[in-house]
Amino acid sequence: MKLSKKNIKARIRKGKIDIKKNVKSFFGWVRGAKLVELKECEFSKDPVRPELDNIFRTSYGRKIFGVKYKGEIHAVMCFAFTNKIPKNVKELDLMSRDAFLQSANRDQKVGMIAIAYTVWSNKKGGGKLIVNEVFKMIKKSNHLNRLITMSPLTEMARNFHLNNGAEEIQVNVETQNFEYKIIK
Repeated sequence: MKLSKKNIKARIRKGKIDIKKNVKSFFGWVRGAKLVELKECEFSKDPVRPELDNIFRTSYGRKIFGVKYKGEIHAVMCFAFTNKIPKNVKELDLMSRDAFLQSANRDQKVGMIAIAYTVWSNKKGGGKLIVNEVFKMIKKSNHLNRLITMSPLTEMARNFHLNNGAEEIQVNVETQNFEYKIIK
């Protein structure tokens, strides 16, 4: 079967329409999603730190955020608030406890640094979306002045943060830290 110029152009137009539909359906969920604070998460699904239970994730001022779309959570990010940069989970625990106890003297404003210690997504684009939404939230806060990650020592984590605008600030024995610059 020989294709004429007319048939070729028609196929190209149809291909462009199909691509536009796919892009719209892929990013459509992103526009309708919103950031919510969670009381708990399915920590067994956490690919980074499944050993940390919901009690750890919600005690001493620590928080869990999710990206919700049509009643389902598609991405999760867990935070601790500290005044220094932790190099491992033990330091994260001690520093967030200390910042929480100090907050009693500061109108319950826990720590000046938000430490994102785990993030995962069940849907393509969810990881980047939750990072961006949390970044906006932190920029609006009055007491937080830094957003730092405590990421695993993997190329995937490194590439994710560098590709999303973070700067590598240190590599530790068990983790690596990246900073998303907050300009208020």
